[in-house]
Amino acid sequence: MASPVTSGPSAPSRRVLVVTAVPAERDAVAQAFAGTADELRLPGATVHRLGGCDLVAAGVGPARAAAAAAAALTAAALGGAPYGLVVSAGIAGGFPPGAPVGSLVVADEITAADLGAETADGFVPVTELGFGVVAHRPPESLVRATAAATGAVCGTVLTVSTVTGAAARADALRARHPRALAEAMEGFGVAEAAAAHGVPVLELRAVSNPVGPRDRAAWRIGDALTALTDGFGKLAPVLESWTPHEPAAS
Repeated sequence: MASPVTSGPSAPSRRVLVVTAVPAERDAVAQAFAGTADELRLPGATVHRLGGCDLVAAGVGPARAAAAAAAALTAAALGGAPYGLVVSAGIAGGFPPGAPVGSLVVADEITAADLGAETADGFVPVTELGFGVVAHRPPESLVRATAAATGAVCGTVLTVSTVTGAAARADALRARHPRALAEAMEGFGVAEAAAAHGVPVLELRAVSNPVGPRDRAAWRIGDALTALTDGFGKLAPVLESWTPHEPAAS
């Protein structure tokens, strides 16, 4: 089914895959682009296509995000039109004071914050256990251009499987990741799928609530979705002009 979108700039000429968790985030991104979105149903993902920008609401969590991103990336590669960039996008919790509610955060590092083991001496990341990776670094030039265009602050965005709802956990995360500005649940999964295909990744988040004690009355989801739309409206020219001359780092 087609979904009309009538405002915003044209989609970038380079094929871009944008992965969100839920349809509300996907639709907020779509509002930044002009044109009509067409649906493409794939095993494990439904793609909403706006010219050169494909949008996927993958579901919540790193596993769902990785699976949906991988499905879309594989279908595009097999179809002879691979993506040039994958973007993880949506709302997030922000670590005060660096990322207040309503602000945008662009990740210069996408880190799996709770992938590892709890020991008597504290948390040990999976890399120290001799397995895998726990961080991906988007291209520096793209991060800088995104921040300049959108006003986003740059820092680490943490991927968690359990959202922080207590001050003690927020403090522990900041102690382990002092550059952390936001936490969400999908970025690392999207980055893993992108890395498997050799495609650069970016993560852009709009802050809806502070990281810490769970207080639903303090959430500003509508404001964050509006900020996400505005951010992608300003990001579109960057996606159009950016040249991937540097490899994705991990």
